[in-house]
Amino acid sequence: MGFKIYQTDDGRNMPLEYQPCGAITPKVGMALVMTGGKLVLASGAVKPQYISMREQDTPCQDGDRIPVVRVGSDVIFETTAAAAMTAVKPGERVTIHTDGMQVTATKTDGVAEVVYLEDTAAGSRVHVRF
Repeated sequence: MGFKIYQTDDGRNMPLEYQPCGAITPKVGMALVMTGGKLVLASGAVKPQYISMREQDTPCQDGDRIPVVRVGSDVIFETTAAAAMTAVKPGERVTIHTDGMQVTATKTDGVAEVVYLEDTAAGSRVHVRF
């Protein structure tokens, strides 16, 4: 599913930015971080700075600019759980799955604060903020 904008605290529309990417294959909703002046995948305990708004089937050429939205603590994103969230409660922080598109149930070094859980089963919708 990826990280989709669910809500902003003030109701504003999120502006697009165009940032240079490394050799990634961007997907809409992919969590990204800037490293060495280029966007790369954010996963695990790496807090994303951006969410991709581009879908491609092939990797970017080094330095291609892609549309992204900036991550802020005032934005809630909707995604899916990569694993069962039976031990996770709203208010706790979890990590980002290795695909950069979902959250895990791992709380150690979590970067995504759980705001809402649709269900605790893997694949269920989860709302998070960073």
